Amino acid sequence: MVYVFLAEGFEEIEALTPVDILRRGGIDVKTVGVGSKTVTGSHGINVICDLNETDVNLADISAVILPGGMPGTINLEKSQTVLNALDYAYKNAKIIGAICAAPSIIGKLGFLNGKEAICFDSFEKYLSGAVVSDASVVQDGQIITARGAGVASEFGFKILSALKDAKTADKLKNDMKYI
Repeated sequence: MVYVFLAEGFEEIEALTPVDILRRGGIDVKTVGVGSKTVTGSHGINVICDLNETDVNLADISAVILPGGMPGTINLEKSQTVLNALDYAYKNAKIIGAICAAPSIIGKLGFLNGKEAICFDSFEKYLSGAVVSDASVVQDGQIITARGAGVASEFGFKILSALKDAKTADKLKNDMKYI
């Protein structure tokens, strides 16, 4: 199960674009509301999540995805459920995806030590121990990071490729007329 955590103030494109791509690619994805099942994004879009954070089963995790946005990233970092899911994913070699400001969370946890990573400008100082890339989307082992909203599709395809395979991701790009 792929869990995409949404907290008040999340960046809508960074959350919902990967969810859409992964579901089109045949991946079982659930959105998880932090604090409430209905969460409002940073641009006022209300999303009714599939699950509340109390419904998360760590043993089911195949990937954890964190969208950025403010104050969404701050609110994700305050959630013990999110932190527990990240810890479980990291220790069990599951995929961790974070975009925009959200890589700061995994950086502060020490998960980026010696790994190549990227985030939104001005959050690099939180990528503790990382080799900061200038790429739009970076995968280093189990961790996939991305710069921001403008690369949400690329981020989603990279996660799909990691969870399934590049052939599936490439076929979906073609089907969706992704350039």
